[in-house]
Amino acid sequence: MELSTHCNLECLREECGVFGVYAEGEDVARLTYFGLFGLQHRGQESAGIAVSDGTCVRVYKGMGLVSRVFDEKILHDLAGHIAIGHNRYSTTGSSVIQNAQPIVCESNFGTIAIGHNGNLINTAELRSELEASGETFESTSDTEVIARIIARSGARTIEDAIQETMHKISGAYSLVILTRDKLIGVRDPYGIRPLCIGRFNHRHYIFSSETCALSLVGAKFMREIEPGEMVVVDKSGLNEIQAMPTARHALCVFEFIYFARPDSLMYHRTLHQARQRMGHELAREHPAEAHVVIPIPDTGTPAAIGYAAASRIPYGEGVIKNRYVHRTFIEPNQRMRDLGVRMKFNPVKETLNGKRVVMVEDSIVRGTTTKPTVKLLRDAGAVEVHVRISSPPIKYPCFYGIDMA
Repeated sequence: MELSTHCNLECLREECGVFGVYAEGEDVARLTYFGLFGLQHRGQESAGIAVSDGTCVRVYKGMGLVSRVFDEKILHDLAGHIAIGHNRYSTTGSSVIQNAQPIVCESNFGTIAIGHNGNLINTAELRSELEASGETFESTSDTEVIARIIARSGARTIEDAIQETMHKISGAYSLVILTRDKLIGVRDPYGIRPLCIGRFNHRHYIFSSETCALSLVGAKFMREIEPGEMVVVDKSGLNEIQAMPTARHALCVFEFIYFARPDSLMYHRTLHQARQRMGHELAREHPAEAHVVIPIPDTGTPAAIGYAAASRIPYGEGVIKNRYVHRTFIEPNQRMRDLGVRMKFNPVKETLNGKRVVMVEDSIVRGTTTKPTVKLLRDAGAVEVHVRISSPPIKYPCFYGIDMA
């Protein structure tokens, strides 16, 4: 991990969460740190912050959680009035520091830094074209491809260069872009990944993947950035540009099912409300005779609450989650996966013993933990376990930014 500085005076020369701040007179690095902390659920592999003071662009990034990457000294050194931040969950490119974001490069418009949530589907083609024209890459991330296309543009302004780039790239992208004097937010024409605008102190603006991070830093939610829209913030204020025609809205359904935090707003409702409604509909479509409804925490909790309310079956806490254990599907064999489930979940026998149980989960992606979890409940005394999943079956892979392999 190291701090890099890109000054226009000297330098003639990269599932995720993104956050950006334009706030003169504020500690933007610290605000971005807290914003990334609120978006930690969107990526835990690496974190980074880039800051501009109007002359220099400084960036610091490292592997691991936000709280491990940054400390007081680092945040103090990231002085400026514009900042962007990024939490990474790799979908393209390996989990190494070179792929950590923001990606920073020199361009015809000075130093630019980019944070990207999403996944391009024409990366290989674009990368080959750039390499054939002499471009070299420092990472395997598709974000660097976006950065290099913008950097090479012969457009008159950075806004024109970004708009030009949007017509070349295909896939899912919600971008926060920093220049020496501008903060820019961009969303793909389908709106596959979320991106919203917040405001505080009347003249300071924030971009964030989710509204939960706005609340954390005391900002007020204004609106979602529209599909195909570019929003530019500079000293003159906020400028909204419809950079591409809006295609049909196609926000990733997994944001509603699992990915976004329950207290975030999307389409004018909290995800907690949406997931409760899923549980309500699940009870109507697939009822069960049971003594208790339990969630698989934490993501199954809102749907279980909805299922219990609609079915009039009592809600109970049947499983306690160990929050310090990471995912278990990476273990090499089923015995290790079974052990991983027991490390992750511990049954509450008083809730389960002698009971017919409805177990509510938000989704089944790989299916590696469902069977051992049911066995866990049976071993704790459940006489029946009725599995209910609040999302439709996942039948196909995702190429737009969620790893389902």
